[in-house]
This record gives sequence, C-alpha cells and structure tokens, in this order.
Amino acid sequence: MRRFAMKALFTALNLSRAEGKRVDWDRRILIFSTGLTIALITLYVWAKATPRWE
Repeated sequence: MRRFAMKALFTALNLSRAEGKRVDWDRRILIFSTGLTIALITLYVWAKATPRWE
C-alpha cells in the first residue's frame, strides 16, 4: 500500500510540474503572436500613411 501511495504522489507531482511547463509554453506563444499581430498592424498603418503606397 505504501508503494502505491508513493507512486501516486510522484505521479501527481510530475503532472503538476509538466502542466506548469505547458502553461509557460502557451504564455510564450500567446505573447509572441500578440506582438506579431501588433507589429503587422503597425506596419500596415505606417504603409498606408506614406504617400508612395497610395
């Protein structure tokens, strides 16, 4: 019974640690995609403001 409890404890700890890494990875992707979107919108507005693209 002790062996089962220890396995369950270590499995739960490993899952929570892996989930923390996954959340960090998702946050990185979210920040990168948001930054890219803002950069593309800024580039579009800047290109429309210059007279050579009209």
